[in-house]
Amino acid sequence: MLMTILALVVSASIDSTTLCIGDQTDMRLTATCQENEKVIFPTLEKELIPGVEIVGKSEVESKKLGDGRVQYNQSVTITSFTDSLFYINPLAFVTGEDTVLSNSLSLNVVQPFEVDSTDIAITDIKNVYRAPIWWWGILRWILLVIVLAGASVGAYYLYLFIQKRRRVNTADDTIIEEVILRPADEVALEKLDAISESMLWTRGEVKEYHTQLTDVVREYISRRFDVSSTEKTSDTTLREIRPLLVQYPDLYAQLHSMLTLADYVKFAKFIPSEMENEQSLRSAYHFVRTTAIKDEADNAKA
Repeated sequence: MLMTILALVVSASIDSTTLCIGDQTDMRLTATCQENEKVIFPTLEKELIPGVEIVGKSEVESKKLGDGRVQYNQSVTITSFTDSLFYINPLAFVTGEDTVLSNSLSLNVVQPFEVDSTDIAITDIKNVYRAPIWWWGILRWILLVIVLAGASVGAYYLYLFIQKRRRVNTADDTIIEEVILRPADEVALEKLDAISESMLWTRGEVKEYHTQLTDVVREYISRRFDVSSTEKTSDTTLREIRPLLVQYPDLYAQLHSMLTLADYVKFAKFIPSEMENEQSLRSAYHFVRTTAIKDEADNAKA
């Protein structure tokens, strides 16, 4: 029996024997015995002793020491919320039919600071504090909202006024433009007269001559027939205006010849004869005079 007891050696220790209230420390349990022996560690629940609580514990781990001996270790985390000096009784380890007790321990739990209870005066419970209403602050926010609302309304009506003025000015400009706009045929004939007087083709400026000539005719077609031809090719212009010249088949043929000849001169560097140059000018005059609206009050369109 004595050999069996002596074969089991147990111990208990604490990492820190002085502890502040609420802090934690580890208690370490150790048992050393022969490899063929089994050791049962103390059964520890939520409380180690009154006033000392168990926060957690590790599994029992084993470590071979040699010579047929093995060491078992377990760590138990403890804490306390009472400032006092605690004595921890020896803990029982069981092997076979024998029980071996560990050494006893002490744990000193202290306050982290001194509390002087003599200066604590007992007073009545105070009523709930009610913050005073800051009327000037409320009034300032109300005034700010009124000012912003007034500014928004004023900006809206200013916008409507500006838009109305713009519409009136646009309408006035349109009326003035329509009143002072000269008839399309009058403008075209005046420009043709200027081209005729310049006689550009006689000075070798054939390309410039046909360019000015076709520009006058295209502008006239755009205003007179409401067919945008200034940015279109000759083929497109002829195709769009042909239905409008059904009653003038010869006029359409002359317009076709004039625009086609101008394209040859401008893009193919064709040099027409003097007769062809003069014929293009005559065709332009004839086209404008024939298609001019007799009532000039009805032909003022941009």
